[in-house]
Amino acid sequence: MSEIKVLVWGLGAMGSGMVSMLARKQGVKVVAGIARTAAKAGKDLGEIAGCEPMGVRATNDVEEAFRTKPDVVLLNTASFIREVFPEIETCLSRGAHVITIAEEMAYPWAASPELAEKIDSLAKRAGKTVLGTGINPGFVLDTLIITLTGVTRDVRHIHARRVNNLAPFGPTVMRTQGVGTTVAEFEKGLRENTIVGHIGFPQSCHLIGRALGWKIDRVVEEREPIISKVERRTKYVWVRPGDVAGCRHIARAYSGGREVIFLEHPQQVCPELEGVETGDYINIDGDPPISMAIRPEIPGGTGTIAIAVNMIPAVIKAQPGLLTMADLPIPRAILGSFVRS
Repeated sequence: MSEIKVLVWGLGAMGSGMVSMLARKQGVKVVAGIARTAAKAGKDLGEIAGCEPMGVRATNDVEEAFRTKPDVVLLNTASFIREVFPEIETCLSRGAHVITIAEEMAYPWAASPELAEKIDSLAKRAGKTVLGTGINPGFVLDTLIITLTGVTRDVRHIHARRVNNLAPFGPTVMRTQGVGTTVAEFEKGLRENTIVGHIGFPQSCHLIGRALGWKIDRVVEEREPIISKVERRTKYVWVRPGDVAGCRHIARAYSGGREVIFLEHPQQVCPELEGVETGDYINIDGDPPISMAIRPEIPGGTGTIAIAVNMIPAVIKAQPGLLTMADLPIPRAILGSFVRS
């Protein structure tokens, strides 16, 4: 197989990180990059990604980018299926596989069965594969859990928790998590849907359920403020004592009237100031029982960049259609060439 040609659509923190990672690999070449801001258009992708010049300039022109005939598109533009659907349709119509980090695309049937089926049909017609992935959803609170169940004879209940630090993230994440608000402002944001917490719990629950043969009847979510006892400051936000440092978001999934999955995702800035240790924790009530802890947390940004890039060979080799992480071989690092003879 010849060198894999990749188009990176969306050149923010995630997209530029993917460009940088791909620039260090063999058997793969970034042939185009679509920027969503005019300021990046015309700049060398290496400059945007903070690596050596690549001889490829970012563009705002979608048609220009697809004239490079990419084999696969890494799509990093939005979180919701309705927002990325037109872009996925464009990719498929131009004959490219798609890997997107849109959270709802990890299991799109949970948010929009109609659009999911349409994407599946378009992908099969084009003979291409579409995959949604990321650190979470896409790995920690679903794919990793599914993998761990492979050494059990029975599973009764799953409890998993991802405790992370929001300090590295920018203003958009601060707003959607309610960081820096008063408790009253946080409650108002929940009612108005401007504070959303984690995006992806229904996707993770349904992905686990499908893999284990559990029919998930419903997913119940709850969000509450994490109130700071101390002052916390980051580059983007100032949290005073008594104000909101983050959001504790939980989800419970039921099958046959019984809770089978309990997921927790408390996200806050500078948790260490109150003695909170970040980490990823999975407990499976099964035969045998399994308890896993990763401390500190797997870094969200780096993990998302890596898994999207590392899934390229599996997606290219997969059957056409809309697939999930549970449909593909277990993820692994691509340490050598992306092209195997």
